[in-house]
Amino acid sequence: MKILKVILGLILIILGISLLVVAYYLIADIETKVPEGIEETCNLEVETFIGRHLFILTPKEEKSDKVILYFHGGAYVAEATDDHWEFLENVVNDTKATVIMPDYPLTPKYTYKDVFTMVTPLYKEIIDKVDNENLIVMGDSAGGGIATALMERISDDTVDMPSKVILISPWLDVRLENPEIEEVQKIDNELNKDTLRIAGITYAGQDGMDNYLVNPIDGDLSKLENVTILTGTRDILNPDAHLFVEKAKEQGTEIELKEYNDAGHIWMIEKNSSSELIHKGYDDIITLINS
Repeated sequence: MKILKVILGLILIILGISLLVVAYYLIADIETKVPEGIEETCNLEVETFIGRHLFILTPKEEKSDKVILYFHGGAYVAEATDDHWEFLENVVNDTKATVIMPDYPLTPKYTYKDVFTMVTPLYKEIIDKVDNENLIVMGDSAGGGIATALMERISDDTVDMPSKVILISPWLDVRLENPEIEEVQKIDNELNKDTLRIAGITYAGQDGMDNYLVNPIDGDLSKLENVTILTGTRDILNPDAHLFVEKAKEQGTEIELKEYNDAGHIWMIEKNSSSELIHKGYDDIITLINS
């Protein structure tokens, strides 16, 4: 009996902690934090846009005219990681471009509506200041989904498109209903379909699951221009990348798909690894930016 009480007590404690964690994420406004030492390798400015931070990275010395609007990944629930920061530091120094990374609102406190309330006017403000030939939009994972949906949204307005859109392992459909995902799940050691789906549901909110801003694979792809997708075969988001390219082709749009055998999710973000596969993906991104 004593043992049973102890077990029940432990279960209640665990449940209580879990509820506290859930409550925290529901009310907390999670923000990206700047890692220490970043200003040793590049310049950093922090500005505010519609109540959110914009992180602007520039090289220490010579600077090109190119500007990259970058949306970080994290399943719409997580802020930019140290790997993201290091990746962007490397991009800045290898391309001499300016990188603008918005600290967009995260779920479960916010939904896609809050995200696009920020990123749509942000894009329009940037394109008013930067020649579209010098503007590149990039995103990884969930950030790739935001970048894609943003391009679909502004294509309906009288707004210039960027010169390039570079999508790294983009999350293009939060429903994850593509039947080919099940086979890839067996070899994907990083992402879990069921966990991602929960994040997607909270990001969509009560009315967004059928909205193209949540699932850009359903959007108007006919006006997209100069889009490149980089995807690995060990990523459960890979099948939807292929389906996205097929749908675009049916609508008269050619999208370049760079597929890397045995690569996982956003594999090239870890640029300092000794892996040739990681360096190949990273070098291809730098070539795309510089070309």
